[in-house]
Amino acid sequence: MPKIKTNRSAAKRFRKTGTGKFVFSKANSSHILTKKTRKRKRSLRLAKSASCADNKEIKRLLPNG
Repeated sequence: MPKIKTNRSAAKRFRKTGTGKFVFSKANSSHILTKKTRKRKRSLRLAKSASCADNKEIKRLLPNG
Protein backbone atom coordinates (compact mmCIF):
# COMPACT_ATOMS: atom_id res chain seq x y z
CA MET A 1 0.00 0.00 0.00
CA PRO A 2 1.27 3.50 -0.76
CA LYS A 3 1.75 6.02 2.00
CA ILE A 4 -0.89 8.69 2.65
CA LYS A 5 0.43 12.05 1.51
CA THR A 6 -0.12 15.29 3.41
CA ASN A 7 -1.55 18.18 1.43
CA ARG A 8 1.37 20.62 1.54
CA SER A 9 -0.67 23.78 1.04
CA ALA A 10 -2.85 22.86 4.03
CA ALA A 11 0.23 21.99 6.11
CA LYS A 12 1.55 25.52 5.58
CA ARG A 13 -1.74 27.10 6.65
CA PHE A 14 -3.00 25.00 9.56
CA ARG A 15 -1.43 23.48 12.66
CA LYS A 16 -2.91 21.26 15.31
CA THR A 17 -3.08 22.34 18.95
CA GLY A 18 -2.59 20.06 21.92
CA THR A 19 -6.35 19.71 22.36
CA GLY A 20 -6.86 18.67 18.72
CA LYS A 21 -8.18 21.96 17.33
CA PHE A 22 -6.75 23.50 14.17
CA VAL A 23 -5.46 27.06 14.19
CA PHE A 24 -4.40 29.34 11.36
CA SER A 25 -3.08 32.85 10.98
CA LYS A 26 -5.28 35.52 9.46
CA ALA A 27 -4.72 37.02 6.02
CA ASN A 28 -3.92 40.66 5.10
CA SER A 29 -1.17 41.16 7.67
CA SER A 30 1.98 41.18 5.53
CA HIS A 31 2.00 44.36 3.43
CA ILE A 32 0.15 47.64 2.74
CA LEU A 33 -0.02 48.14 6.50
CA THR A 34 0.04 51.95 6.53
CA LYS A 35 -3.65 52.31 5.66
CA LYS A 36 -4.79 49.72 8.23
CA THR A 37 -5.62 50.89 11.73
CA ARG A 38 -3.61 49.85 14.79
CA LYS A 39 -6.60 47.98 16.15
CA ARG A 40 -7.00 46.01 12.92
CA LYS A 41 -3.29 45.11 12.75
CA ARG A 42 -3.34 44.04 16.39
CA SER A 43 -6.25 41.67 15.79
CA LEU A 44 -4.54 40.19 12.71
CA ARG A 45 -1.62 39.03 14.88
CA LEU A 46 -3.76 36.58 16.82
CA ALA A 47 -4.21 33.03 15.54
CA LYS A 48 -7.78 31.95 14.89
CA SER A 49 -9.18 28.46 15.36
CA ALA A 50 -10.92 26.77 12.44
CA SER A 51 -14.67 26.23 12.70
CA CYS A 52 -16.10 22.83 13.61
CA ALA A 53 -17.62 22.53 10.12
CA ASP A 54 -14.13 22.67 8.53
CA ASN A 55 -12.41 20.23 10.91
CA LYS A 56 -13.42 17.11 8.96
CA GLU A 57 -11.92 18.50 5.74
CA ILE A 58 -8.70 19.66 7.44
CA LYS A 59 -8.24 16.25 9.09
CA ARG A 60 -8.43 14.63 5.66
CA LEU A 61 -5.83 17.04 4.25
CA LEU A 62 -3.49 16.53 7.23
CA PRO A 63 -3.63 12.79 7.97
CA ASN A 64 -0.37 12.68 9.95
CA GLY A 65 -1.06 15.52 12.35
